[in-house]
Formats: sequence, structure tokens, C-alpha cells
Amino acid sequence: MIVSASYRTDIPAYYGRWFLGRLAAGFCRVGNPYGGKPVTVSLKPLDVDGFVFWTRNPGPFAPALKELRRRAMPFVVQFTITGYPRALEAAVQKTDRAVAQLKAIARRYGPRSVVWRYDPILFTSITTRDWHVKNFTGLASALRGATDEVVISLADDYRKTRRNLAIAACEHSFAPVPPPEDTRGFLRGLADIAADHGMKLTACTEPALDTAPARCIDARRLSDVAGRAIAARLRGNRPGCLCCESRDIGAYDSCAQGCVYCYAVADRDRAKRNLAAHDPNAAFLIGG
Repeated sequence: MIVSASYRTDIPAYYGRWFLGRLAAGFCRVGNPYGGKPVTVSLKPLDVDGFVFWTRNPGPFAPALKELRRRAMPFVVQFTITGYPRALEAAVQKTDRAVAQLKAIARRYGPRSVVWRYDPILFTSITTRDWHVKNFTGLASALRGATDEVVISLADDYRKTRRNLAIAACEHSFAPVPPPEDTRGFLRGLADIAADHGMKLTACTEPALDTAPARCIDARRLSDVAGRAIAARLRGNRPGCLCCESRDIGAYDSCAQGCVYCYAVADRDRAKRNLAAHDPNAAFLIGG
């Protein structure tokens, strides 16, 4: 079993102590966001083939990564670095610090252990197509040699994205994604930039855009990190998703980084309250 930690929240940024405690206990409890019964997820080495961590700030998580290496439990870090203006990412760490962290992970655990995510690509009045090309080029240059893949997606026009944008930065309008024919050309340009810097550009669940598909939960990459074969069946979350089967141990509405485009936070105030009420000694990440 591959454990995802987590596409619902940023466990490395905020919940490292909880993760280490659950690792020592050998299990955690996970609530069902759709109203079903909670489940118990084993975190014992015999039951876990590997971990995939999703984060914007793995700095506080360094002791957990070190412990996983000691236990010979492989992991891959999906590391989002976008460099967006503060109006769109209120509490994300500074870009130069994030770049340094990604490089540090690559040096310590190898470049196959970390994937850069320029995700999602959000078009607004301050993040235009030309802005993205310049921004992406700068980041790709800074990350050359530290990773071999960059994952992109296009920001969906979720109702809550528009609402969060209105709340956080009402002077910056949400711009629709360009037509597919224009978007394909734009992404081909980003793919060329990525290739020039030693990376393959892949797209997360964007089957209509003729871009190489991403495998965010990737048994092949975990196998490379582990130095042994890890088998897992494909089980995408939506059309075009090529992720392998995994079990997510996170909880929605528990990240306080304030990204206006985040689908995992419906209520920013609730997310802050959940973070404040979090018990690092509990079996559940939030509540329970």
C-alpha cells in the first residue's frame, strides 16, 4: 500500500510531530470526508510500500524524512513552488527558501525523491500568460539538476476559488483559461523550457491538452527511490489521472497557507481553527 500524505492538507508543513507519533504507533485513524465511517490505516513497515508527501514547506518535516530513511521506508516529495504574488498565496514561504529546500532534499535523498509542482497555473490580472512564462523560466533555472520532472495543471474555475479570490484580493480578477488551441501552445512552450533545464513537463489530469500525463502517485518512481520493485495498480481519481492506488491520511480544511485557488480548503477560518485545535498525540489528524 502507498500512503499519500496528503493531497487534502500540508502534513509536512504543519503536522510533522503528529506524523512521527503515528509512525511510532504504527497506525492512524482517518475520517471519511463524505460522511462514511472512519478507517484505520496501518503505518507499519510491513504494510506500507512507500509514502508520497504533498507540501509547500517540508522544512519542519526534516526529522520525519530522516526517520523514514532510517526505517528504509521510501518516499517521494511532491513539492509545490509557484512563486505567485502574496495576494494569491497569503502565507506561503518565500520562493528562494522553497527552492533551497527542494535542492536540499535532492542532495540528501536523490533527485528521484522530489518532484517540482508548478501547480495549478492560475490566470489572473496579475498572473498573465507572459508572467507565467517568465516566472516558470526563472524557477526552472533555479531548480536545474535538483529534479527531473515538473507537474503542471490548470486552475479549475471552482466557485470557491472565485470566492476566495474575491475575499483575499478583490482587485485582481480571475481570468478564464485560454481556449485549448492557445493553451496547448502555451504548455508546449513551458515543456520546451523544462526540457532545456533537464526536466520533463507532465500534466495532472489534463487529457485534452496533449501534454504528457503525470503520475503523482507513482510506483515506478518509488521503486527507483527504494531500489526495489514496488507494485501498485493504477487507480485514477478522475478522468486522465494515472495515479497508482493509495490511501490518503489527511483532512480537508486544515491548511492555513491561504492559497486562493485551493480546492482542499472551503473555509479559511475553519482551517485556522482546525489547525489551532489539532492534537499531535491523537490518532486522527483533525477531530475524531
